[in-house]
Amino acid sequence: MPERTTQIADSADSADSVGSTDSVGSARGADGAAGVGSGALARAGRALAGLSAACHPLPAVAVTLFSSVLAVAAGHGPPGVALVAGAVATGQLSVGWCNDRTDLRRDLATGRRDKPLVAGTASPAAVAWAAAHALLLCVPLSLAVGALAGAVHLVGVAAAWGYNLRLKATVVSWAPYALAFGLLPAFVTLGLPGGPWPPPWLMAAAALLGAGAHFANVLPDIDDDLATGVAGLPQRLGARRSAALAGLLVLGSAAALVASPPGRVTAYGWGLLGATATALLLASRRPAGRLPFRTVMAVAGADVILLVAELRP
Repeated sequence: MPERTTQIADSADSADSVGSTDSVGSARGADGAAGVGSGALARAGRALAGLSAACHPLPAVAVTLFSSVLAVAAGHGPPGVALVAGAVATGQLSVGWCNDRTDLRRDLATGRRDKPLVAGTASPAAVAWAAAHALLLCVPLSLAVGALAGAVHLVGVAAAWGYNLRLKATVVSWAPYALAFGLLPAFVTLGLPGGPWPPPWLMAAAALLGAGAHFANVLPDIDDDLATGVAGLPQRLGARRSAALAGLLVLGSAAALVASPPGRVTAYGWGLLGATATALLLASRRPAGRLPFRTVMAVAGADVILLVAELRP
């Protein structure tokens, strides 16, 4: 009897030991799975952050927001505003990603560690994939606003891609910016019932703003561009003259918006002209930094406020 009792106790101890080992193994397996899962999430988060930085988020968000506000002011309902915003957003994303992917070789040569592709936070294949799919989404979203409106918007997007792929290194580097910006008001209004074109002064003001944005955006990179064979018009003119021309173009855009519509110039209009001139003068003193381009974006925002009143049905 004592021997039988001892055998039973030994068996119980052995079973407890096996169960304990299984529990530890299960716990380790669960921890390992959790670690793999958290690692995958971390990698996905870094990849998304890299893609977000590579799309040129400031101009992408700004242009999408401005277009959406214009769509509201022009009389689009919520579905129309959503379509305009979606089309412009996907178009801007495709252009931004295309730009960074196209510039990779030059950015590597000049050590642009601020670029996600150079820093390694985004892969060339992922950026190219994102650019292509954003462009594919842009096509049906644009055409859903209206056939003519969509065609006009896609011409602007094509111009921006043309800039990235070839025209940025030519004397007409400013033309895609002018065309793409100039067509944006038409994209908004052509999608309305009856498909009205915007007034010519509005398209001209938008085109001037786009050309000015080009000159301001290139200023910090002129030396690197020249070193890698990019000789657009701003690079040929040099930083000082390009900064001055950017200011004149943006000021001309504001003047067209203020003076062209019928009726008296409002107090806001005069204030916009004065503030634009002052801001551009201050920004031109630091042409090598990002301040001139950010100033242009701020002026564009102020212009949109004026356009809200001009476009309101």
